[in-house]
Amino acid sequence: MDNHLLLVFIFTATVHCISTLAYAVRLVGIKTGKLAVSFALFNVLVLISRTANSFQGPLLAKKIEMDLASNQLIQAGGQFQWLIMAASVGTLVGAMLIPTFQGIFARLVIRFNIERSIPRILIHGFSKAGIKQIRSNLKIPSHRVFHQFRTFKALPKRLLLLHTITVSLLTAGVFAALYAAYFNPDLRVTCSNLSPVINGFATIMLVIFVDPYFSLLTDDVFEGKQSLQFYYQCVIAMVVTRFIGTLLAQAILYPAARLIVFVAEQL
Repeated sequence: MDNHLLLVFIFTATVHCISTLAYAVRLVGIKTGKLAVSFALFNVLVLISRTANSFQGPLLAKKIEMDLASNQLIQAGGQFQWLIMAASVGTLVGAMLIPTFQGIFARLVIRFNIERSIPRILIHGFSKAGIKQIRSNLKIPSHRVFHQFRTFKALPKRLLLLHTITVSLLTAGVFAALYAAYFNPDLRVTCSNLSPVINGFATIMLVIFVDPYFSLLTDDVFEGKQSLQFYYQCVIAMVVTRFIGTLLAQAILYPAARLIVFVAEQL
């Protein structure tokens, strides 16, 4: 793996790690009663994710240009599979960090209500007291999480299936658009702009079916109509299906790239 691919691997893992941690933000918001503040603070991490994502595309595009110029096309598929594996690794790391993240993030939310300044909170995080608090909140996922997963009979199975498919399409979509360049180099610019062919359907499912359900569920927990335990189980299920979705993206990559080439040739 050369330097370009290594950087893209790291950026991809970072994006998916932060996306996985996002599931814990609502939990912290419910527990602290500060949901809006929780999302506002999490935007700092979202900014890091978007920055990593903005570098990911150009680096990978340059790697493709170099491969096409040197006629090194044989290992292209394997390279993209490694990058999708980075999404799985990032998701897994994010899942392992959720218990620690919840403790640290809850303290940040509470402190923000006192300081009312993100720069001050960041400075505090690098102070001796801040580092000590971070260490005190270091945790690993409990084995009880896996035991509870056997009792998730009440979870919305169809919704979790939709979430799995959505994640797989979103994970494979951008990579498929760039991978398509190897099948028809003359249309590589067109192909690189056709990721919505794959991502568009996934985004529609996410916006219409998945996000509204969990937003309503969050409100139900706030209003006492649903238990926090059930919500926690839903979060675990979302993380698990997200990880499965990144694995499924491996199988979607090739046909998605071929579909994008077909669409590019028909335009």
